[in-house]
Amino acid sequence: MSPRETPPFRADHVGSLLRPAGLLATRQDAASGKISAGELRAAEDAAIREVVAFQQDVGLRAVTDGEFRRGSWHMDFIYQIGGIEKVPGNLLSVFHNEQGDITFTPDAIRVGRKLSMDRTIFGDHFAFLKSVAGDSSASRGDAPRTPLVAKQTIPAPSMVHYRSGVRAVVDESVYPDVEEFWSDVSAAYAAEIRGMGELGCAYLQVDDISLAYLNDPGQRAYIAARGEDPATMHLRYIGLTNGAVAGRPAGMAITTHLCRGNHRSSWVASGGYDYVAEALFNELDVDGFFLEYDDERSGGFEPLRFVPKGKYVVLGLVTTKRPRLESKDDLKRRIDEAARYVPLDQLCLSGQCGFASTELGNALTQADQEAKLRLIVETAQEVWG
Repeated sequence: MSPRETPPFRADHVGSLLRPAGLLATRQDAASGKISAGELRAAEDAAIREVVAFQQDVGLRAVTDGEFRRGSWHMDFIYQIGGIEKVPGNLLSVFHNEQGDITFTPDAIRVGRKLSMDRTIFGDHFAFLKSVAGDSSASRGDAPRTPLVAKQTIPAPSMVHYRSGVRAVVDESVYPDVEEFWSDVSAAYAAEIRGMGELGCAYLQVDDISLAYLNDPGQRAYIAARGEDPATMHLRYIGLTNGAVAGRPAGMAITTHLCRGNHRSSWVASGGYDYVAEALFNELDVDGFFLEYDDERSGGFEPLRFVPKGKYVVLGLVTTKRPRLESKDDLKRRIDEAARYVPLDQLCLSGQCGFASTELGNALTQADQEAKLRLIVETAQEVWG
């Protein structure tokens, strides 16, 4: 068994990282008008340089900007798609934790004209990250450094639809034919992926809650209550993403992360991957799947029996929601259990989700985050070499 030289890597991570306290304060100052957009940008640039160096120092090959320029992992992207506008109201999500429930309520959206991708969203974010990753690989220390791979994360195309349904979001005068709406969602995302490719992106991750949420009977009931078919919705979403990635540039690895909700150490959905597994693993045209497997809400490894040769599963065995550090022995035991259903050579290891899908972050310290990432790297080295 050997390390992987292309994404996903044996030791990998979902992408978002805890924001430094100073950066959070600077973002608040910018929001209140106390500092300029240029001053905020300079502070973000400095924080991203530091967090790239941090990721390299813990031994990761793939590095992200920690999503430090975002308030939310998905809405900051969706609001920038051509044709989507903010409207009065909120998109309500109820998150659960051991102490009770909390809510996340971003502004509601409306599709007011035909969808388009007028520019590469986060393109400038990625260009900066790529330049920093290249500088870090070449210049840190006297010994040669393993080249870093700049990883970009974007929300899945299903996020334009999942929380509201078509007619709650899409003006019927704009899209009287719903099939044209679906086609334009894929086309807009395809343009985004082409743009990322032109910027030199070799590792793109499409973050998707919908294909994980649909394993939860309560979420399927929610889909049915608004008049849509929960039995086929996952197939619709797989088709959406496939349309988006069909023309991906040569040399770009694309993975997806299936998330059951991650906001301030809380979650939305529960249930194993059984409901979507066969179609997900065999029909979704991606190179790898980041799967949450950090607690009993995630179900068992049995659905992995559907993973075909050539696809990789990144086991999210290390929780990013709680500070308690897992043991290497437990992680190795669970990797062995997963390897009963898919060959060990097709497995990798990561955290279960990002550490800060929204800028407030999960209930961990920077030291907790570092310990978990180092644990992932060390365990992967011992398992795969």
